[in-house]
Amino acid sequence: MSTLTMLRRLAVVLAASLLALVLPASLPAAEAATPYCGITWGSLTKASGTHQDQVLTDVRTGRHACYDRLVVDLKGSTPAGYSVRYVDNVYQDGSGYRVPLRGGAKLQVIVRAPAYDAWGRPTYRPASMTDLTDVTGFDTFRQVAWAGSFEGQSTLGLGVRARLPFRVFVLDDGSSARLVIDVAHRW
Repeated sequence: MSTLTMLRRLAVVLAASLLALVLPASLPAAEAATPYCGITWGSLTKASGTHQDQVLTDVRTGRHACYDRLVVDLKGSTPAGYSVRYVDNVYQDGSGYRVPLRGGAKLQVIVRAPAYDAWGRPTYRPASMTDLTDVTGFDTFRQVAWAGSFEGQSTLGLGVRARLPFRVFVLDDGSSARLVIDVAHRW
């Protein structure tokens, strides 16, 4: 075998070795195209329903393997409507003041239910308007802030790491409900 032929074979072996290091050989092509954790939610506005007879009673957060979760607790017989969307800024209900939020993207969460009862008594009083829950160490959430409750609806600002896919759904048992917003850790 000539020296030139041996050099060509060596070059092919080296090129193949380098490709093996760069490409993930452990994942078949179909598996590599599978969405992260099976998430196919997208990042466009999610909205449903109109004003109902529920009132907002609490705001909670939780961490999951593939997403962070925001839960808005509601009390009443019919589920409240909602609108959840990415915005440039979240503004306080009534005053219009901008709500500063940490993170690379901002979700505005409008719940079509007040945080007060029919007599104007508060049904939800956040201990801190700027940090409704402690999201330290969360993969996606950076801050949950209160933007107010005005004219029968309540608004929250959710600061997230980046504009990531999210889903929204309501769990309703007839006398209370939970508005659930899940934001994926990545695309």
